Amino acid sequence: MTEIRDLFDLSKTIASGLFEGKTYPWEVLSEIKAYILKLGETLPADEYDHPEEGVWIAKDAKVFPSAYIGSPCIIDHGAEVRHCAFIRESAIVGKNAVVGNSTELKNVILFDSVQVPHYNYVGDSVLGYKAHMGAGSITSNVKSDKSLVVIKQPDAPLETGRKKVGAMLGDFAEVGCNSVLNPGTVIGRNAQIYPVSCVRGVVPANSIYKNKDSIVIKQFRTF
Repeated sequence: MTEIRDLFDLSKTIASGLFEGKTYPWEVLSEIKAYILKLGETLPADEYDHPEEGVWIAKDAKVFPSAYIGSPCIIDHGAEVRHCAFIRESAIVGKNAVVGNSTELKNVILFDSVQVPHYNYVGDSVLGYKAHMGAGSITSNVKSDKSLVVIKQPDAPLETGRKKVGAMLGDFAEVGCNSVLNPGTVIGRNAQIYPVSCVRGVVPANSIYKNKDSIVIKQFRTF
């Protein structure tokens, strides 16, 4: 449930090459900055503006004048970066993704069509295709005791070897408003998190997280 192949369709990101040869998604976190700088140099000038060193913005992306775009960063085709968004550094914003008002990004990959549209903090994280974070939901990326982050999966914990790991959201994951994803949280494909949740560990694919003691598998209707 925690491997790259379990969580993501790699055809839905400009950063697919970054995941090659890796097993777990948090393994890419230390390489995002260098990858952006390398990939950016290959992007066609007729499709991407290059307004400053380390920044590439697709010509058909919409970036509000009040947004801050830190280097390095790639904003892909059709993306929208709204009023007062704060992209600190090392961010890939996928095709048709939305980075909303007062949302902050740092060291992240947003796959295509991701939405972080209202007052979100997303740091040291990977969000899969069409993942959505409700208003006010955040990824917490550092433990309070500053120890290394461990992925608390059911069978055996996985050491990340990193002090900073946010959340890994599988394709179509849905996070309810004002929820906190604790360091090292993994949300499976098509899983749903209730609003105002405090989540840690691994949430299985196709499930609904109501609270830590109530995680149920979705019931799919047949017609």
